[in-house]
Amino acid sequence: MSVSWQRAWTELGHTPMFALGLTLLAYLCALWIAKRCQYSPLANPVVIAVTMIVVVLLGSGISYERYFASAQAIHLMLGPVTVALAIPLARQLPKLRRQLLPLMMGLLAGCLTAMCSAVLMIIWMQGSTQLALSIGPKSATTPIAMGIADKIGGSPSIAAAIVILTGAFGALVARYLFNWMRITSPEIRGFALGLAAHGIGTARAFQVSKELGTFAGLGMGLNGMLTAFIAPTLVPLLVRYFY
Repeated sequence: MSVSWQRAWTELGHTPMFALGLTLLAYLCALWIAKRCQYSPLANPVVIAVTMIVVVLLGSGISYERYFASAQAIHLMLGPVTVALAIPLARQLPKLRRQLLPLMMGLLAGCLTAMCSAVLMIIWMQGSTQLALSIGPKSATTPIAMGIADKIGGSPSIAAAIVILTGAFGALVARYLFNWMRITSPEIRGFALGLAAHGIGTARAFQVSKELGTFAGLGMGLNGMLTAFIAPTLVPLLVRYFY
């Protein structure tokens, strides 16, 4: 590649248009692949899109920090999109009222289990303090997890990566795990998937049915809120006590 083409490519790679175009194109391609695979859990569009973007960034030499800064417009939409999940939830209010107490008990148990198990596992494996502080809010949505990690002394970048891995793994194994445990209720399946696998799990739930996606959105939103209240106190306490 000539010097002029290298300069032009470098300048293009540092523009918001390139980052936004790359993100949207990668996700559209990933959706096409997922559709061709009949939306199999093994063909998760988020995982496929992330893999495509990583390959392009490594091949072009563009740093992740530069790409992330250029794609801020998409990152800023995470908040409004999460709030918009209240629309389908409002249509399920009668069913939600009947199951409010079991869902709240499951929320508390799931939130505490997600945080404590992750932090204690890192401590048991003799990982760094920063890693333990970063992994605590892994089952919350990305903006919440990054904010918590930054506040308690963890790494927002590590937290974001772990959140994505958690969501991708949850979306991948959830159906098989639910079937193995003989859990058939769409309310329980959806709520558990959103609670444990946040946005990626919720997106997968909506691919299955609107009812499943609605309860997944409820689990994701409530767990994010509860994690934001509990994690800043509980995670540092676990790290301080067990290290």
